[in-house]
Amino acid sequence: MGTPELISPRSPRVVAARRLAKRSFRGKERRFLAEGPQAVREAVAHRGPDGTPTLLELFTTTEAAARHTDIVDAARAAGARVHHASDAVIAELSQTVTPQGLVGVCGFLDSPFEEILQARPKLVAVLAHVRDPGNAGTVLRCADAAGADAVILTDASVDLYNPKSVRASVGSLFHLPVAVGVPVQRAVAGLKDAGARVLAADGAGLDDLDAELDAGSMGGPTAWIFGNEAWGLPEETRALADAVVRVPIHGRAESLNLATAAAVCLYASARAQRAPGGCRSVTSG
Repeated sequence: MGTPELISPRSPRVVAARRLAKRSFRGKERRFLAEGPQAVREAVAHRGPDGTPTLLELFTTTEAAARHTDIVDAARAAGARVHHASDAVIAELSQTVTPQGLVGVCGFLDSPFEEILQARPKLVAVLAHVRDPGNAGTVLRCADAAGADAVILTDASVDLYNPKSVRASVGSLFHLPVAVGVPVQRAVAGLKDAGARVLAADGAGLDDLDAELDAGSMGGPTAWIFGNEAWGLPEETRALADAVVRVPIHGRAESLNLATAAAVCLYASARAQRAPGGCRSVTSG
C-alpha cells in the first residue's frame, strides 16, 4: 500500500471524521463512526432502503489493510473512499485503548417508527430511559441474537450512534431495524395497535417470567420495555404496559444487570413464539 496517505491527525478529512465523536456533529451530518473489523465488515454489507451504501469512508493502517484485505476490497467495491492512514490518525479517531486499525464513517441507518409498525413485528425491544451507551449496544446485540424484529430507543434514551453503543452492539446495529427518539407513550400505543402485547421488565414486577411461560401467555407478538439499570422504569411507564414482569432470582444474587435481564426476557419470548401454537411456529397457521 505504500506510505500512509493521511499522515497527520490535522488533515481536514481526519478532523471531519474526529468530530463525529460528538453527538451534535453526528446529528448535524447524519454520520457516525464504526470501529474495528467486525463493525466495518457489517457496515460494508449494509445498504439503505434505496440501496445506498452505509459505509462512506474507511480509514485503515497498512497493517490492518493487509490483515483484512477482504474488508478493504469490499469497501472499495461498494464505493467507499479508502484512506491509507498512519497509526497516529487511527489513534486520533479511535475510542479504544488498543485500536484495531480500521475506522469507518457511516451514514445514519435508523428506520422510521411507522415503517417498523407496518411490518407487524413479533418481537421488539424498547429501550426507555436507558442512558448507558454500553448497555444500549449490548441490549441491541441481545435482541439481534434472539431474533427480534426491531429495537426502539425512546427520546429519553442514549444516542444510538454513541461510539460505545456502536462498539457494544458488535455489528448488530447493522442487522435489524432501529427507531430512535420515539416518545415512550407513542411507542407503546403504536406497538399495541400493531398487535403486540407490551411487557415492562422490572425487578419489582407483580408477574413472574416463569409463571408467564407456564401459563402459555408469551407465544404471541411481544414488545419488552427495558429501563435504566440504576433506577428501573418510572411508574408512569410501567402503567402503560399490559403487565410488569420480573425475572425470578432463584439464587442469592441481589439482581441482574440490564443486558442480562434483557437477554433472559427476549429469549423466553423467542422460545415461546417458536413453540407449537406460537406466532412463529409452523403450526400456528
